[in-house]
Amino acid sequence: MPFTVITLQTVPLSLKGDLTKWMQEIATGVYVGNFNSKVREQLWKRVVENVDCGQATLSYSYRNEIGYDFQTYNTQRQVIDSDGIPLVLIQEKSENEIDYGFSKASNYRKSKKFHSEKSKKYTSQLKPFVVLDIETTGLDENENEIIEICAIKYFESKTDTFHRLIKLNGKLSKEITHITGITEKMLDKGKDIEMSIIELKEFIGQVPIVGYVIDFDMRFINQTCKKIGIEKITNEAIDLLSYVKKEKQFLDNYKLQTVIKQYKIEKKVPHRALEDAKLELELALKIEKFVDRMKK
Repeated sequence: MPFTVITLQTVPLSLKGDLTKWMQEIATGVYVGNFNSKVREQLWKRVVENVDCGQATLSYSYRNEIGYDFQTYNTQRQVIDSDGIPLVLIQEKSENEIDYGFSKASNYRKSKKFHSEKSKKYTSQLKPFVVLDIETTGLDENENEIIEICAIKYFESKTDTFHRLIKLNGKLSKEITHITGITEKMLDKGKDIEMSIIELKEFIGQVPIVGYVIDFDMRFINQTCKKIGIEKITNEAIDLLSYVKKEKQFLDNYKLQTVIKQYKIEKKVPHRALEDAKLELELALKIEKFVDRMKK
């Protein structure tokens, strides 16, 4: 099992308490542990979701040329890939640059320096792609189930939508109902998961799959493929979060609600697959670097 180190700065005490259930705090804000990659991914996801305005780093043993890998969140150090080797990029200030301090106003000025207001996009010239979003009964793809799937195919400025509520085998927790608004009664009329996944694969075809923290959705989808005995989806998966972090470098956090507001999308994230997928599509078409990548 890979050795893992997580560091935290200026984070809620509840997050620190949560980490101590799995790791030891050997110095202030420095946590070490030894567990498998699935546990590490779940812990890091929990850190990212709860770090608030603080900072966090993740380092762990990895089979590459240097023997380790790392991730950062809300720091001024960016991780870049150089032929499979992770490197740290630190943004330097020029000699003539005015230092506005570290206030929110300062961060806004700096953000505008790296990301100007976008001109009108000629989105009809983009390659086709599918935005995918799911709702589940929990965070563990091995223990929890998919309860809603939505995929929106975007091609030549047109959209086609695939949407399914999924019949649940067990009980639905009150917490999930509170978050999503989905009830057991709604799922009683849902579709069979096996047929829904087969239909989803046919709908997606071979185009890239896009989403916000798309790894979460793909892990659940492919684990379900494994359970029902069909081939996994191997399409290119594009995470909008990675592009947002390049364009909006000084956000307090990178929760979807925070991000869409920065892109002038004045809507609430409802935590329903259909509406979330629509929001993610709207966001995707406003992310300059993503649009540039998808141009024909």
